[in-house]
Amino acid sequence: MIMTPVMKVSIVIPALNEEKTIGRVIDGCRRYGDEVLVVNGPSADDTALVAIAHGARIIQDNGKGKGAALREAINNVTGELIVFIDADGSHDPDDIPRLIEPILNGKADHVTGSRLLGGSSELHGGFDEFFRLMGSSFITACINWRYGVSISDSQNGFRAIKTDVAKRLALKENITTIEQEMIMKTIKRGFTLVEIPTHEYKRQAGASKIRLTKVWFRYVYSLVKYLI
Repeated sequence: MIMTPVMKVSIVIPALNEEKTIGRVIDGCRRYGDEVLVVNGPSADDTALVAIAHGARIIQDNGKGKGAALREAINNVTGELIVFIDADGSHDPDDIPRLIEPILNGKADHVTGSRLLGGSSELHGGFDEFFRLMGSSFITACINWRYGVSISDSQNGFRAIKTDVAKRLALKENITTIEQEMIMKTIKRGFTLVEIPTHEYKRQAGASKIRLTKVWFRYVYSLVKYLI
């Protein structure tokens, strides 16, 4: 069932070289939001053209990474509620109503999807996936210990947050570490965080832009920086 939100919903899709999947993601999102905003990185393909053809609004990011793209989006959305969803088809747009429901009902300021509760088709099968899951679990355990909470997934890019709350978090991270920063600052500043189960599917085309061997230390630095 399609919900009729009492808040204007902006759906944000950060994208870099995702011309093969971006159209389907936009089509899946459009009925759940008042606007779909694609933040295009320095794509070398037709990501922007495909997004425009499917009815999305486009802004260009500064090429510094996903975190910088999300921060740019927060300053450009027109809705009171933001949904962040990846461009590779790994998230199901039909989960958006469940994702935003706790915010619409006044029970949350920030809702994050959990792959640990909903399952993942990506986080198993190889050494890279093993190290991703191990690192994510370690970071999540540190957050739970530090703040006395019980969350299961601090790294999922599929989430919803009130726009005014997102702005008040004063986010700083330029890469995917923004996701754990958003979680920690939400808790630290007294906003209500809720998790719901969402399944993570295998990306539908292309390759992941995350190279853990190059950025793992930034996850550790970000964790320490915001925990203290």
